[in-house]
Amino acid sequence: MAESVASAAVENVTNQAMTYASPYVRYFFCYGEIVQNFTNQRNALKLRKLRMDTRVDEAKRQIEVIYEDVEDWLKRAEKELEETQNLQDEIDRVKCFKWCPKWGWRYCLSKKLAEKTPIISKLLETSNFPQVGYRGSLQGIEFITPTDFMDSESSKSALNRIMEAIKVVNMIGLHGMPGVGKTTLAQEVGKHARKQKLFDKVVMFTMSQNPNIKNIQDKVADILRLKFEASSQDGKAEELLGSMRRVNKILVIVDDLWEEFKLESIGIPFGDDHKGCKILLTTRQYDVCSKMKCQKEIQLGILSKDEAWVLFRNQAGLKDDCSILNEVAREVAGECKGLPLAIVTVAKALKDKSLDDWRDANQRFKESTHLYDEEFLGGVLEPLKLSYDYLKKGNNQMTGNHIQMCFLLCSLFPEDEEIPLEVLIMCGIGVGLFPNVYSIEDKRKRIVEAVRKLQKSGLLLETDDAERIRMHDVVRNFAHWLTSTGENRFLVKDKLKEWPDMVESFECYTAIALWNCSSNIKNFPDKVEFSKLKTLFLHGEEDDLLVVSSAFFEEMKALQVLLLLNVNFSLKGFHFLPNLKTLFCVGCKVENFSSSLTNMRRLEILALIETEIDEISEELVKLSTLKYLRLDNVEVEEEEEEMKIPPKLVSRLTSLRELHVNKKNNINLSELKSSMSRLTALSLYLSTNQFPQEDFVFPKLQRYNIDVGEFNFSSNKVLTIRRLRFENFSSSLSAFKNLFCNVEKLELENVSGLKNIVPSIGKNVLNELTSLKLHSCGDMEFLTDKTRDQGSIVAFSNLVELNIQNMVSLKGLCYGLSPSHCAIASFTRLKVVTIESCHEMKTIFSPCLAQSMLCIEELYIYFCNRLEQVIGFAQEEEITKNDSRLYCCPKLKILEIEYCSSLKYICANTSTQGLQSLESVTISDCPQLMQIFKMEQNENGQDVVVSQNHCWPKLKTFLIWNCELFSCVIVEAPQLEKLNLRYLGIIRKINVPVLNEDCIVVGNHEKVFQVQGGYSFSRIKQLYLKNLFEVRIIWNDFAQVVTLENLTTLKLKGCKKLRYIFSPTMARSLSHLVNLSIKGCKEIERIILAHDQISSSSSSNAGLQPISFPNLTKITVTNCGNLKSLFPFGSVPIPPKLECLIVERNSKLEQVFELEDELKVVAEEEMKFDKLEKLSLKELPSLIHFGPKGYHFVLSALEDLKVRDCPKLTASFFIDSQEFVHCETKESMANLISLQLGSFLELSCIWNGSNHCINLHYLKIIKITGCGKLTYLFSEFTARALEHLKLLYIRNCFSLEQLIEEVEKVDEIDVSNMKNHYPLFWPKLRTVDIRKCKNLKYLCSSTLAKGLPDLRSIKIEDCPRLIQVFNVEKNKDGFGLQNHCWPALRTLRIVNCQILEYVFTNTLSRGFLLLESVYLKNCPQLKVFSPTEERDVIGDHILLNVSCLRDLSVSNCPQFSCFIVQAQLMEVLVLSNVGNNRQLLNVDLPILKKDCIVVGNHEEVFQVQGRCSFSSIKKLYLRNLFEVRIIWKDFAQVVTLDNLTTLKLSYCKKLRYIFSPTTARSLSHLVDLFIEGCEKIERLILAKDQVSSSSLNGDTGLQPISFPNLTKITVTKCENLKSLVPFGSVPALLKLESLIVKRNAKLEQVFKLEDEVEVVAEEEMNFDKLKWLTLEELPSLIHFCPKGCHFVLSALTELKVRCCPKLTTSFFIDSQEFVQCKTKVFINPTTL
Repeated sequence: MAESVASAAVENVTNQAMTYASPYVRYFFCYGEIVQNFTNQRNALKLRKLRMDTRVDEAKRQIEVIYEDVEDWLKRAEKELEETQNLQDEIDRVKCFKWCPKWGWRYCLSKKLAEKTPIISKLLETSNFPQVGYRGSLQGIEFITPTDFMDSESSKSALNRIMEAIKVVNMIGLHGMPGVGKTTLAQEVGKHARKQKLFDKVVMFTMSQNPNIKNIQDKVADILRLKFEASSQDGKAEELLGSMRRVNKILVIVDDLWEEFKLESIGIPFGDDHKGCKILLTTRQYDVCSKMKCQKEIQLGILSKDEAWVLFRNQAGLKDDCSILNEVAREVAGECKGLPLAIVTVAKALKDKSLDDWRDANQRFKESTHLYDEEFLGGVLEPLKLSYDYLKKGNNQMTGNHIQMCFLLCSLFPEDEEIPLEVLIMCGIGVGLFPNVYSIEDKRKRIVEAVRKLQKSGLLLETDDAERIRMHDVVRNFAHWLTSTGENRFLVKDKLKEWPDMVESFECYTAIALWNCSSNIKNFPDKVEFSKLKTLFLHGEEDDLLVVSSAFFEEMKALQVLLLLNVNFSLKGFHFLPNLKTLFCVGCKVENFSSSLTNMRRLEILALIETEIDEISEELVKLSTLKYLRLDNVEVEEEEEEMKIPPKLVSRLTSLRELHVNKKNNINLSELKSSMSRLTALSLYLSTNQFPQEDFVFPKLQRYNIDVGEFNFSSNKVLTIRRLRFENFSSSLSAFKNLFCNVEKLELENVSGLKNIVPSIGKNVLNELTSLKLHSCGDMEFLTDKTRDQGSIVAFSNLVELNIQNMVSLKGLCYGLSPSHCAIASFTRLKVVTIESCHEMKTIFSPCLAQSMLCIEELYIYFCNRLEQVIGFAQEEEITKNDSRLYCCPKLKILEIEYCSSLKYICANTSTQGLQSLESVTISDCPQLMQIFKMEQNENGQDVVVSQNHCWPKLKTFLIWNCELFSCVIVEAPQLEKLNLRYLGIIRKINVPVLNEDCIVVGNHEKVFQVQGGYSFSRIKQLYLKNLFEVRIIWNDFAQVVTLENLTTLKLKGCKKLRYIFSPTMARSLSHLVNLSIKGCKEIERIILAHDQISSSSSSNAGLQPISFPNLTKITVTNCGNLKSLFPFGSVPIPPKLECLIVERNSKLEQVFELEDELKVVAEEEMKFDKLEKLSLKELPSLIHFGPKGYHFVLSALEDLKVRDCPKLTASFFIDSQEFVHCETKESMANLISLQLGSFLELSCIWNGSNHCINLHYLKIIKITGCGKLTYLFSEFTARALEHLKLLYIRNCFSLEQLIEEVEKVDEIDVSNMKNHYPLFWPKLRTVDIRKCKNLKYLCSSTLAKGLPDLRSIKIEDCPRLIQVFNVEKNKDGFGLQNHCWPALRTLRIVNCQILEYVFTNTLSRGFLLLESVYLKNCPQLKVFSPTEERDVIGDHILLNVSCLRDLSVSNCPQFSCFIVQAQLMEVLVLSNVGNNRQLLNVDLPILKKDCIVVGNHEEVFQVQGRCSFSSIKKLYLRNLFEVRIIWKDFAQVVTLDNLTTLKLSYCKKLRYIFSPTTARSLSHLVDLFIEGCEKIERLILAKDQVSSSSLNGDTGLQPISFPNLTKITVTKCENLKSLVPFGSVPALLKLESLIVKRNAKLEQVFKLEDEVEVVAEEEMNFDKLKWLTLEELPSLIHFCPKGCHFVLSALTELKVRCCPKLTTSFFIDSQEFVQCKTKVFINPTTL
């Protein structure tokens, strides 16, 4: 018992000790208890969470919103269970192994479990949630389901504008034609608004044509979670109104609104009732937007062709490939004409269909039979039908029917064509639209109203021309569907080549339109029976008129409207058309016009435009009902310019209301006097002589278009305006005084006598004028003169457009204007002003006038040399002394000023608040411009340069160029998209303040942008900076806030102090950059700053995305002297869209792409330029690497590669290197078109590796220069891929031995076998040009020679080791085996090839049919043709038939063997030092039966057989031809050289004479005769006794020898020459200017008398042109000319006579015995 008591005592003491001891002791001794407690609590939490998950899942299935505290509890429970899982695993592991852990481990685990257990317990205590969720409001089914929204330009633009508008306005209207995608766009707006959390609630409902208000209210209540208590519509509206007011921000989208509707009746608050409620409505009726008082109206247009195809392809489930199915699908998509509803409907209908189904559908579209297929267009026709039916709503039955008929008439016009409104009106009148309106003017107005209503409903479209409309093709198809049945049945055919086989059903048609009918149309009937036809449109071809017989129209009894275009027809059959009211002819030929007019007695509309008729006769008077007559450029037989109209004809047309005559005519205004009062519209050209002498005044017309003076015809002249035009007019304008009151457009050109317009032409006139154009009115000084105001003058009050050009006297717009006139000032509605070449104007607008022009939007000023200010003080300086700021031009959007050399300021004392609407500013070439606004002045009146600050919130474009005095301006322009600053100078140093706003410093300042806020200048798209010499940084990016996400183009040039362009932070925003150009920025070292160059405040780049230019397409960097690399490669990936990279003339550039931070490169890693087409590296003396080591660039799209003058470049683009980058060829060069490499000093081969894999299929141009170690260009395999090679150009490749490396095997492929079966073939090679390749032995093997069918030019120069052009293959005997033909060769040039022996094989002589030029020089071993076993018919000598050869030059080729050339077109022949080898001399040549030239050192150069032989030769040079004895053998007197201009003979030592008398007579064009070193020659022209008898036949009666154009004669070193020419047969040389005779040892006479001709005493022979005469070293010379002849040298300036000891002829002494040259007063030699 004592023991038990003791034990209990011990336990009690122990427990108490544990209680009071440190908790750390408990971790040792209560381990089991702690574990058990933790395990129980954790399991309880796990079960509780499973229960909560089940409750939450059930709530979500009930579409309940889960309470936030429930979601928070679940997250914390999940977190605790995850965090304690490791502890539980450790407990389980201990239990599993049943081992006793160390006390330290037990202590740690107990501590962790003890800390977690209370947290779990707390979670269990807070888990008793009575409910986990609640019923939330509905989101709207429209916003949670996918839509077919097409991200097109039009939809994106509309979406962006709507999203911007809902931030500032309460009511927005979105309108567009049916099916254009308004509903889809509205749904997208709702989604964006929800996603961006712009509103607390977004509600959308559809109104439709007949809205169901109950359903709409219920839908809105569902969104708001409102349960109606009321049952009436008004009661529900009141409840909704109250509920919506309690929502702070709500967007209501009202879809498909058809008419004005009070949204309050539904319960929608807006405006002042709830400013947080924004409404977007969609409608197809433009009027609805106005009636609903929308503050912003946005039109949604159709898709572009490409956008439509993308939408169609996606909806039809088609792949993006080039399959046949896609080709057919594109055609089908094109038929939908960009209308989204039609695209989606058709695409879904054809989805998963077969190719035959697609083709069938395409055919049905083309034939318009798809209109009857509900599967295709059922969904499209329904909304269009609703719009069509709605046209009757709001109109009476008749009016609605006529609007619908106007719509149907539009469908008769061609597809995709604009419809002239005038033609539509005349056709509408003809078919009887609006019969209750009687006057033609009122009918016109009603039809125009109907058209405008159709446009506002979306059934018709506007065009750029207000006088034309357009119908969408889908809408047009809908109209054709409507008229395919029923009372009004229409037939419309396009491109008709065969008459439709539908004769039986023609009777049912009321309207037929046949367009583009071929002139030779098949089965075109002579006569047709259309009993119900009321409207017929017939259109032929413009160049070939459609001929229609007169009987064709006879059975069209009901016809009312006939529109004919390009048709040849007769009016004879028109008497069968009793109901015809409109006849409209364009480009037609009308026969029997004058005699058959009586057949159309009910005709009301007659229009002839560019139509040919016989005449305008008196018969026209019989058209008693004619109301509208239009004659535009009518061609009348036998009348060229002026159209003759019978006198008083027009005045007798008593029903006429509109007269339009647009051609020179003879209408006299006096005869129109009586009928003018009946006219409502008049278009007329009047010459000055058509004005009557008596006082004539035009009545007030409703519409007119009158040209006076010079006629300027246009068939498209608008007939719906009031326009007057005067040109070259000096008479009084009083006849037009009634028209000046309502004229809308007035044009005055070269009108004299007017000092001003108002009051010269009247007071209080021109107030309906909207457009005024003035040109070259030399007397006009002002538009208005207020100093002559004797009452109030109001003019130009409605003027919108003012255009003034070349007004040499104009000083201003308004003279004498003072502040008191401001209330009644003119030009208050002026919007567009253009002023050009008005050199007397110093200011455009006075301050008073400027303040009244509150509507001006566009201002253009050009070439006004004396203009100093646009807005400033001029004449009224003494009147206005107010120095206050002016507030003007608040709506000005566009300002353009160019070439105003005196302009100093734009405005004087003007408040910047007056230009808040500026969107575009362009100022260029204004060298005196200092500021936008006038500078401040000091006390002395001197300009003080201060920075001007302007806030232009809407400015998008700012361009200022070539204004060297312009000082800095600070501009706040948050919307700026384009900035262009070029050559702006600083006149004084300006301190630009640091502002709190984002600004642009416009000027030559060191900083362009001042950046203060995030997303600064994010709208900029284009930035151009040129010649801003002080700019150091473009933007300071100290806060990492500059984002340029929209920048597409950046061009910098001549910014010499610019140090860098982008910081890394800024560069990351350039996602849209396309074009980067940097030129002449000498100080720039890097484009993107490196990290170590950025201040610590800007260097927080951790976690940022790498720099990328995903859209960069073109990079140009030139003349940047300090630039060392373009981009840091580690931070800038390869631009995936780069197409063009040009890096040139950057002297310090070492790497194009450098490696950032020494990143580790994976071996053999490829970097692909998939889009790069052009790469140019030129004049980069420091360039070492193209990119970092270890990178291989693949250029798969490269077309043009140029590398030149990069002497240090070790990174070859093609050499495989372990150290440097190379571009592997493989497929990477497949698209290469041009390859240009220059100055690669270490390049030993271009392509290496598996050359048989290289594909150079598209390569056309190869240019290799300065590659000193290159031994060959291509392998056998590579060469075979060059199918499109055109140009091969090689320079300075000193190691090059051959173009093509010839090997036996490559990668186990037998090359020799390939040579036999697949010879080399370059079918498109045209030019081979190789120079300065000193080791080149031959181009390639002769197997290629056969494969050059288009080779046109071979040029080889300075290749001293060239053996053969082609390595001719030999047979066992050593002779060439190949037989080639080059049919296209035109030019052959070989120079300085010292060991070249052969150019061609023998048989190539047959292959030069087109050869035009041969130039061979300095080839001492050249023999031209290789030896061959074959022999031609002329023995050992080659006969070369080169019928096109014009230029043949062979020089310094001593081994050159003779060959014979047939060349009838030869113009230039040069033979010098040819064939002088002794072995080649004295060869026998056969005499041929054709005219030939012996090319070589043979005794006869020309072989002559036919008349006029060699008549085309112009220049002949023969030098060092030691065997030549005669140039041509003139035995048949047939050599004619009538085109020879130059003849030069040198050292032809055996030549005996030059011309026979017969040949000499043909030298009428000889200009230069040069003979040197011809030792054997005795006479230039043979004497008659030296000519064979066979050559004298027929010589009698010939004209004397004459050289009428010979200008220069030089004869030297001809030892046997005794005289130059026989004087009796050669008259004085009339044009001789220079005569030089030297060192001719036996010359006795210069001019010798032939046959002792008797000379008349003292006869003078005039050398009127001779300037230079030289006679030197002539030891035998006795006479200069025959005895008795006196030469008068009137033009002589230089005379040299030296070493002529026997000369007895004095040039000055008068003698009876000897010839004398009388100088008298005529001779004035400068040297003797």
